[in-house]
Amino acid sequence: MRAIFYDWGGFNVWLFQLINALHCDALDRFMLLGSQLAEHSNFIVYLGLLVLLALFAVHNKDKSSLQLWFGVIAVFALGNLLDGAMIGLLKNWFAFPRPPLALPLGSVHLVGSPELNLQHSLPSGHTSFATLIAASLWPALNRYWRYVALAFVLWVGLSRISLGAHFPADVVAGALSCLLVVWLIRKLVNWSLRQR
Repeated sequence: MRAIFYDWGGFNVWLFQLINALHCDALDRFMLLGSQLAEHSNFIVYLGLLVLLALFAVHNKDKSSLQLWFGVIAVFALGNLLDGAMIGLLKNWFAFPRPPLALPLGSVHLVGSPELNLQHSLPSGHTSFATLIAASLWPALNRYWRYVALAFVLWVGLSRISLGAHFPADVVAGALSCLLVVWLIRKLVNWSLRQR
């Protein structure tokens, strides 16, 4: 099973090595920034920004706009709790090693501070959090901003590989697990709003 769903017949390691081998000072700094923006510790900052955006967007507008932004904030806040718990459980359950532990010594280009726990690679928490930000905002975004949101998630996912912290399968798993959480919470929030 692991050979199909995680190793992808060797493609997971091959793609990791391809992306991780591309380095220059400017690219490394750009990738570090991507990872730093998707730190879970930034939750309060992003929540505050969402509240400010909501206040700006619903000023003198109709009830549907208020419900839309209430939904965005509720999905983000509840999603952070549920997704964080799920990421922790999945990391412990799978306990797949990170690239520096899984691959031969010296074959992984590490940038920045190494991850403290080398045994917990799947799924990528940074990618999951970036996906949470984008997916929470999705209903309130126009077409242009949706492309920006997708680019942000892609940037964070690539940064985790480039910095040597995760394999591509970890990144995909982080995004997919978060999308499931957001979908479930959005269903619950929409149902709750319809009951009013």
